[in-house]
Amino acid sequence: MKLLRFGAVGAEKPGILDSQGNIRDLSSAVPDIDGQTLSQANLSRLSAMDIKSLPIVDAETRLGACVNNVGKFICIGLNYADHAAESNMPIPDEPEVFSKFTSAISGPNDHIIKPKNSTKLDWEVELAIVIGKSASYVSEQDAEDYIAGYCICNDISERNFQLERGCQWDKGKGCDTFGPLGPYLVTKDEISDITNVAMWLEVNGKRYQNGNTNTMIFSPAYIVSYLSQFTTLQPGDVISTGTPPGVGLGQTPPTYLSVGDEISLGIDGMGVQKQVVVECE
Repeated sequence: MKLLRFGAVGAEKPGILDSQGNIRDLSSAVPDIDGQTLSQANLSRLSAMDIKSLPIVDAETRLGACVNNVGKFICIGLNYADHAAESNMPIPDEPEVFSKFTSAISGPNDHIIKPKNSTKLDWEVELAIVIGKSASYVSEQDAEDYIAGYCICNDISERNFQLERGCQWDKGKGCDTFGPLGPYLVTKDEISDITNVAMWLEVNGKRYQNGNTNTMIFSPAYIVSYLSQFTTLQPGDVISTGTPPGVGLGQTPPTYLSVGDEISLGIDGMGVQKQVVVECE
């Protein structure tokens, strides 16, 4: 299934994509797409529904972040061997963990706001995990049982804030609109091999990132197991798992986003995001 949320900011409704690419209104079945909806029982119930009987939503309707009420928005840095190489950083022995503030979450096609005093605004196409049930001290072998599905995240980053203004990455990662999620939460049964999925990103029509999850250092299952040793992962939590090479920081010379730039990014089977960079008011 491809679950989504549609409507004006703060008034989104739950939806599902049918086999013809139409958005169907799921409001009669669930109140929202969030941690409570993502239990295996609920997903099984939704999967068994005749969604063609549900109302069709106007295709031009805004899409919100594909999951709501996210408790934790955790990220993994330097998780692709080829991205670590372009960053001139060693391959980590353990996952590099940081967080985005949940207020950074936005819709997949919402504008990216360039923060005041921003000088090095960057992009990162990433595969994000959405947790489906509470996970504490789970093994890598069992970790997939705790995953509801996956979605695209654009891990927007302000490199000056991140790398040149103290030792913590969070303030360069958590600004408003720095975490577009969606367009869809794709349930894991639709992905045959999550460790071999193509992903890409373009700025103003030029392709900068053209990667694959097969160069991940730590797999999604390993990441879920690893994080569950330090915190209880809860339904609706989002984990963004790192980016392949081609970020602006890695260009020669480094290339950063400006107001008016258009970003497009996608992951096979998970749809496409499109954003425009705008000035902070």
